[in-house]
Amino acid sequence: MTKFQYSVASSLDGFIADDRHGLEWLLQFGFDAFQEHYDRFFADVGAVVLGASTYEWILREQPDNWDFGARPAWVLTHRRLTAPRGADIRFASGDILPIAEAVRAEAGERNVWIVGGGPTAAQFLEAGRLDELLVTYVPVVLGHGKPLLPVSTVTPRFTLVRTTPFPNGAVEHVYRTG
Repeated sequence: MTKFQYSVASSLDGFIADDRHGLEWLLQFGFDAFQEHYDRFFADVGAVVLGASTYEWILREQPDNWDFGARPAWVLTHRRLTAPRGADIRFASGDILPIAEAVRAEAGERNVWIVGGGPTAAQFLEAGRLDELLVTYVPVVLGHGKPLLPVSTVTPRFTLVRTTPFPNGAVEHVYRTG
């Protein structure tokens, strides 16, 4: 069964980027400790959803490297954006429910990764279309920045499914919604 999963790294105080959308605080930890874990997660991903800010960050920071391969990607935006050559990008806006259904259909039996940012994941959560929250807490405090999950109201309780510690001090917490 297809799951909608928001998988993201967060500072201990709940920020996924600094005020300028920067990730230097995260990049200092490298990816070697996470690579095998990420590869297993990504093998089960059939489609991705990104907010416009996350999409633009990826294109700016990795202009020659579309990390999602041939997987279909939805970018939530009200602006006109361009897609990298060879990428299966679909730009969408409006009610999240029909978008979620289109994404689910394309993902097939695999999962949907809500890549980010926080406002995009919050839309799926508030629409009842977020099944799991996978947060890798990195041992650093930012003090301010882009919040992990900026919802408009208190959510129902999440259920902790598992934790995975990494050698660099980071710990992934996986929560089920609803």
